[in-house]
Amino acid sequence: MSWNSGDFYNQQYIGLTSYELQEQYANGNFMPSSFQFNSQQFYSPNEYLSPTVSSTLDEIENTEPPLLEELGINFEHIYKKTKSILNPFATPDSSILDDVDLAGPLVFCLAFAFSLLLLGKIHFGYVYGIVTLGTVGMYALLNLMASSDKPCSGIYTTSVLGYCLLPMVILSFASFVFRFNGFFGMTIAIIFILWSSISASKLFAASLAMIGQQLLVAYPCALFYGVFALLTMF
Repeated sequence: MSWNSGDFYNQQYIGLTSYELQEQYANGNFMPSSFQFNSQQFYSPNEYLSPTVSSTLDEIENTEPPLLEELGINFEHIYKKTKSILNPFATPDSSILDDVDLAGPLVFCLAFAFSLLLLGKIHFGYVYGIVTLGTVGMYALLNLMASSDKPCSGIYTTSVLGYCLLPMVILSFASFVFRFNGFFGMTIAIIFILWSSISASKLFAASLAMIGQQLLVAYPCALFYGVFALLTMF
């Protein structure tokens, strides 16, 4: 089959003429009308959902809590609890008494271990071991002392003991500047131990309604934080 160029030129052209193209482009249409798209031609998933389903999905998206709230991290409670620990003689806020946040204790525990590491004391295992044994012991003791109406949970015990580790963190970082040796160092360490134990016993007594038993709770807390003071000094 041979190709004839005359047949090609004799075919009728059915497209737009050059004049029509000039007129169309002159009016601001930079795309031929046959290729212009309408936004309604694209796929929209909401068009295939019933109004009830669409409203339900919108309600779920609006009522979904933030990620930090799902993880149990509340910066306002962390600030209030830290402020209550820094002032051991102030009355704690009622909104933080039943708070079981573990973000703050984890930060303070890592900060204490990091300060020991900077001092050349690699005691990460000691820190976690003391925290674990002390938490279990305090949990058992508090459940024996508290009433059956307000039992103490292990997570709450860990949260309070971890938050009240803040004075020990301050003592550990202060050891970069001061040498806690001799009578002066022992006095400063005892002050920080009392600071931590009073703060912890205050939160335990207020949360568990242990009226008149704060001193009884402060004694085992002082033994617990005394071990951390020994790790800082020696």
